[in-house]
Amino acid sequence: MESGKPLKFPSHQTSSFFDFLLQNRPDLTPAANWGGAMPQTVSAEAIQREYLSSLAHGTTVLAIKYEKGVIIVGDRRATEGFQVAARRMEKVFKTDNHSAIAISGAAGPCLEMAKLFSIELEHYEKVDGVSLSCEGKANRLAQMVKANLPMVFQGLVVIPLFVGFDVKQGQGRIFKYDITGGRFEETDFYAVGSGGKDARVSIKERFRKNLPEQDAIHVALLALFNAAEEDVGTGGPDPIRRIFPTVKLVEAQGVSDVEEARVADICREFTEVQSLEGQG
Repeated sequence: MESGKPLKFPSHQTSSFFDFLLQNRPDLTPAANWGGAMPQTVSAEAIQREYLSSLAHGTTVLAIKYEKGVIIVGDRRATEGFQVAARRMEKVFKTDNHSAIAISGAAGPCLEMAKLFSIELEHYEKVDGVSLSCEGKANRLAQMVKANLPMVFQGLVVIPLFVGFDVKQGQGRIFKYDITGGRFEETDFYAVGSGGKDARVSIKERFRKNLPEQDAIHVALLALFNAAEEDVGTGGPDPIRRIFPTVKLVEAQGVSDVEEARVADICREFTEVQSLEGQG
């Protein structure tokens, strides 16, 4: 709001809320909010040591296709260097009725991008009267990741994982991104973050086409559990504090949360097996 008068949307040709911000209020974009935060008069080594190490970072998220759509999962830990910054961070978000996003990287910019992307989709639907296609949503997110590139050079990396149910194709889809905004579709599964490689190895050993829902949840949670065993940045299940991974299902009927009790039961199986193996 400028001089007490609300901003008015111009009759521009695009229905993109993100483009509107870039044109009219670039100071409200994630790049502006965080890009100026880095001290520019000190060495890169000092920035890495004193500034980047104090930022909270989200770690491991993954997605797997199954018979009804896509499952998307995220651990709950955020780290600051070698310390735990948060144990209950949410990294998986519903973006509209048929899509969800999971984020890893610098926590602040990640969360801002997730919220802005959700507003972007809602704004498009209100202006045009229809929802973006699954492909269109993936492309819009790619534009936002590309706009974040100046922040990447300052160490504020945002790597999203986008999933959607394509109503026209009648199937779930998974999209990954690189730091330049490059968009790539995965056919079966993907994991990103500090424990992403370990999670992908675990999924690869157990994945098969058209997994039933329960099996897909089991494979996803086991992959996160195994990643936590190898990667200090990835948070495993914490039954003492009642902290468990976030799990969402993206299907033709919409996006739904898997109940915490159900997730806890599956995670309990892993810890029991681990305990028995330790005794053996």
